[in-house]
Amino acid sequence: MKKTLVALAVLASAGSAQAIELYNQDKVTVNMTGDVEVVYLKDRVKDAELTQEIQDADFGFDTRYQVNDDLQIGAFWEFSGDGGVADTGDVYMAFYSQSLGSIKFGKTATALDDAGIGSDYQFGISSFFQNGTPFSGDEAIRYDLDKGTFYVSAAFLQDRNGNNGLGNDGTFFDAKAGFRVADFDFTGFVGKASFKEEGAAFDGQEETLYALEARWGGVENLNLAAGWYRVDGDTAGADVASDTFGISADYTFNAIKFAAGYSNSSNDVANSEDLNSWYLNAGYSLAPSTTAYVEVGGDDATDNELGYAIGLKAEF
Repeated sequence: MKKTLVALAVLASAGSAQAIELYNQDKVTVNMTGDVEVVYLKDRVKDAELTQEIQDADFGFDTRYQVNDDLQIGAFWEFSGDGGVADTGDVYMAFYSQSLGSIKFGKTATALDDAGIGSDYQFGISSFFQNGTPFSGDEAIRYDLDKGTFYVSAAFLQDRNGNNGLGNDGTFFDAKAGFRVADFDFTGFVGKASFKEEGAAFDGQEETLYALEARWGGVENLNLAAGWYRVDGDTAGADVASDTFGISADYTFNAIKFAAGYSNSSNDVANSEDLNSWYLNAGYSLAPSTTAYVEVGGDDATDNELGYAIGLKAEF
């Protein structure tokens, strides 16, 4: 799945209203989730051609066993065909407590995977997600607690199986905390990656990530958001810091949702220039959880051109 900073394309979660209930008997439930997205995309890279891409082709099963009024034990497994390549998505066992939160063990996303503001489809800013740090993977443990007014998450990854890009002795930890008050939602994130594997080129490198986000929904059908994102890490043996600031807005009128976003990214590499990016789109709800959209986006990188996309996506 393609991730962007000013918006993350988020899969329908196992507990979402769109999930299809397949079985519910004797304190056992089985729900099915999935999403499909097909898009004609002309990228911003100079001379890029219009191509058709299958960006999402996923389905999964969420099984829950009711232990008592507070506790459930669950298993989730997901299958992905993104880009025509068959693979497993999230696969984990979990404990779900209404009072104490949930904890998952297996292959799943970490807390920083939740970072991102806005409603772009293709042309959000991806710099925060392209520094080598995995925000999902196997060998993961994740804890979540949401009490309405406040919420917290924390996750840990290791890489003994060599699938997460951290190195055999590498680790990644991240966490988020949020607070909802009136029409505002504030969230903070922090993450720390240590890349360790004897003899590897990346051995000993580290990366620290920070993010702050604020959302406001005080006017009917209108959502505003702002975010700040920072990465401190090693690049080719040198310490490099990069910052991104983004703003976004969306407005829904009947079945049409209009959205726009802008971001500025900078770093302290000598002779580097700031990158300014933007997008503008409209999505039309053809049916519940089914959207047709058109989007244009651009940036001021050297030789880049206007990009555009026409797509159709469905979730359940």
